[in-house]
Formats: sequence, structure tokens, C-alpha cells
Amino acid sequence: MAVLLLDGGERYVRFPKVGLPHRQPCVPPPLDFPETMGTFAVEGGHQLKGRIRAAGNKNAALPCLAATLLAQESVTLRNVPRILDVLTFLDILSSLGSDVSWIGANELIIDTSGVEAGVVEQRLAARIRASLLLAGPLLARFGRVELPPPGGDVIGRRRMDTHFMAFEALGGVVSLNGGFTITSDELIAADIFLDEPSVTGTENAIMTAVRARGRTQLRNAAAEPHVQDLCRLLNKMGARIRGIGTHILEIDGVDELRGADFSIGSDHVETGSFIGLAAVTRSDITIENAPIEHLDSTILGFRRLGIECSIDGSDLHVCGSEELLIRKDAFGHVPKLDDGPWPAFPADLISIAIVAATQCIGSVLVHEKMFESRMYFTDKLVSMGASIILCDPHRAVVVGPTPLQGGMVDSPDIRAGMALLLAALGAHGTSHIRNIGQIERGYEAIDERLKVLGAMIERI
Repeated sequence: MAVLLLDGGERYVRFPKVGLPHRQPCVPPPLDFPETMGTFAVEGGHQLKGRIRAAGNKNAALPCLAATLLAQESVTLRNVPRILDVLTFLDILSSLGSDVSWIGANELIIDTSGVEAGVVEQRLAARIRASLLLAGPLLARFGRVELPPPGGDVIGRRRMDTHFMAFEALGGVVSLNGGFTITSDELIAADIFLDEPSVTGTENAIMTAVRARGRTQLRNAAAEPHVQDLCRLLNKMGARIRGIGTHILEIDGVDELRGADFSIGSDHVETGSFIGLAAVTRSDITIENAPIEHLDSTILGFRRLGIECSIDGSDLHVCGSEELLIRKDAFGHVPKLDDGPWPAFPADLISIAIVAATQCIGSVLVHEKMFESRMYFTDKLVSMGASIILCDPHRAVVVGPTPLQGGMVDSPDIRAGMALLLAALGAHGTSHIRNIGQIERGYEAIDERLKVLGAMIERI
């Protein structure tokens, strides 16, 4: 464990190569994350008020960190969220030989020139699903990559076949051996139709194709905001990617990529989480620095629940104190809220929407199409008093409003953990949310930021 001295005090950092001494100034993470995570004690039933700023996009930061492995020079990333998943990924980059330094509260310089072809440690890969994103850049740089199985949220089967299809199309030879090994003597451009618009599959294909000889056409590509951010970073590094934001990308391979200075966009999923927060606590909240251009489907989905938002420049105001009436479909039919690939309602906001719906007047069918185990957290909401019928692993009917009662629950994954935190804030009495490390994998200093709005939350 490294020790950093700051203003005469000690701060302990788990990542020995983060904040190396030759980079100044070095700012340690705002929170220390012990191996065993604690509990949030939440006193619910309080109306919140104020302004909260959306952090950098978690799902953009991780592929952008992976992309630094392709650069011949150092890369500066700004608006990087200080969350567990980012710190874990930095730990992996450091273990590979990268020079990683914080130069500000949310700013990093990463120099991967010292990285040599090697094997990612299983204990590190098992912490995070995004370790899979190392495959593309390491294959492109060294012609070989060996990775153990990735970790991540337990929300159902998460196929890797799309990744392997793209690697093989570009000239890679894939060998499955518990984990997987990919080798290539030369990467050759190809016309690739992905069998599904997998986000990480698309990102791996992009990071491989930027170094392949010739022009790659990537069809049925994911187009989420985080994929767009990755493409924009790579273009600043010297890549040639066209069609950003669409489902067809054209990528001309280049011989090398240089350093760049890039700012990650605001997180549309965190923004949606704060919309849900306003609804559950019946509060009026303003979300600063919201990614307005990426919120169409999110605003539309929450409006179906009766939650209205107004836009003022880059600020989003949520009117949660008004009567929240679920809007029936034409002819009085029960409405449905479902997710899908971008630009549909984000899968990562389904858990948040379910909690919000428990406090809205009416009934709604929520259809989670992407992951077969994500809906199981609803039993924890039922134990708190929610009226939810789980029809099958993908569908649930929510009837509201129902008063929620405080309880003791565990965070099963990032988004369900945040949803349970919102439920606790809207419930009567005190709740204890255990395994809060799951929440902190995706939400930066969430307890301190919520306290500014008036939330009664303490870390145990």
C-alpha cells in the first residue's frame, strides 16, 4: 500500500502506481476505498432541494482508459469520475507498466509507453467487466493478448461471442482456455456485421480496427454516448473514424496513434438516476452539466411515469414535487416502459425507473430486454412495501403509489444498488444498505453529494 503525504497528513491509496512522485501536483482520490465495503444508514422521508452536478460518464471513461494503450505518447483525460471501477482499471493499467498520475480532482495523465506484452492478473480482471476492453488495444499493439474471464455485475449472461467474431474478422486467432488468448500476425480491415449491437463488442472492434491495414466498415455497431466519446478520443489521437453516433462506422487504419487531451462527457445514466431521485423523494432538483443532447429517450421514458423535466441551457430541472400520474396508453391501456439499444431508453436506468414508478399514481409494465437477472432486485423493494408483480425474468408490473418502509437490504449491482438507495431516501424510517461498494463502483462520492441536497445519509 502506497502512502501519499498531503499537507502534513497521510492518505492511503490502494493503487501503488497512481500518483507517481515525478508528476506534480498529485491529488489523491477523494475517498479511500477499503477492500471490505461498509453500509449506508439512511433516514428517509425528507424532501430534497438544490443543485447537483452530473459526473463524467463511467461507461465512457473505461474504454477511453483502455484506448490509452494505443498511444505512443501520454494521454490527458479530464472529467474522469472518481469511482471504484475507474480506480480498479487504473490498477490494471499500472500492473501492466503504465505511468498513471492524477493531476487534478478529475484529471489524469496516462503514459503507456512502458507497457510490455503480458498477461492481466486474474485477481484484477475478476473485479471488473471492463477488463475485457483491454483485448482490442493489446492485440492491436502487440499482436497477442491473454486475458482471464472478466468480472462485473451479476445481471445475467453477458455474451462475449460478438467480441470474438470481430477479432476473427480482423485477422485474429481466438483460443478459449478458461480465459482467452488472441493472436495475429497482421490485422487486416474487413466488412463486419455485428450479430448484436454490443457496446463493449463495438468498442473492442473499433480499438482493433484503428490499427488494421485498410478500411473497416462496422455495421450494426452500438452508438451509445460512451461509444461516441471513445471514437472522438481516438480521432484526436490520430484515428480516422467516420459515422460517429450512427450504427455504421467507417474506420481507416493508421500506423500509429499519438497523445491527446480529451474531456469525457457527462453521464446520462447518472442524470437519469437523479431524475428518479427527485421523483422518489417528491423533490425539485436541478441537475447541472447534464448531457442534454443524449437525454431524449430518458426524458420521454420518465415522462411516461408522469415525471416532468425542463431544460435551461445545460441544466435539467426535475419537477418531482408535483403529482406524478402514470400516463396510460391510448384507449386506457396499461403503458409499457422498455429498454433497448441506443437511442432507446437505457437498460441501466430500468432499476431506477422501477423505484420511481412505485411512487407514481397508476400501473406500468416494465420490460427489461437486455439482461435476464437484473429484475430480481425487485424482491428487496417488495420487502420495503412496494407493489410489484414480477411476471418473469424480464417483465414486472409496478402499481403505485405505495408507501415504502425502511429496511435492511444489500446492493446486488451498481444500478440496483443506486435504486435501493433512492428507495431508502423516499421511505419512512431508517434503512441500512449494505455492500455499498457496488454503488460506489459507478457513483462518485454519492453520499457526500446527496447530503448537499439535504439527504440524511451516513456511512458506517
